[in-house]
Parts: sequence; C-alpha cells; structure tokens
Amino acid sequence: MKKTYPVEVDCANCASKMEDAVKGTPGVRDASLNFMTLKLKVEFEEGADERTVMEEALRRCRRVERDCSIEF
Repeated sequence: MKKTYPVEVDCANCASKMEDAVKGTPGVRDASLNFMTLKLKVEFEEGADERTVMEEALRRCRRVERDCSIEF
C-alpha cells in the first residue's frame, strides 16, 4: 500500500533527515519526502498497520525537528 501525506518541515536538510527517519521505521518499505511540495510518500510493508506505523514515524521525525508534523 502506498500513501501520500502533507508534512510541515522548516528546512530541506531537516526534510532529508526526516525521510531517513521514516525509511527506518518498522513497517515502511520505502519513503520519500519532497521539501518543495511538502509531501511525504510512504510505501508500507504487507500487513503493516498504517496508523501504528505513522505514529512511530512521527515520533522518529520529531527527534529530528521537534515542531514538524505529518497529517495522517
């Protein structure tokens, strides 16, 4: 399953680090964050619970930038 989410992030460097954080989240097969469009595309592993995975992804992203957001 693939989904796209709006994100709020302040700089391109943080966006790159957030992308890496999402990619390292259990249940994520692949992810890409486009700083120009402020969109996060996530491909989930088979059987992964979207909400659980995205809550963990947001926690990991907030270690990079405390005030970032992902609307899921």
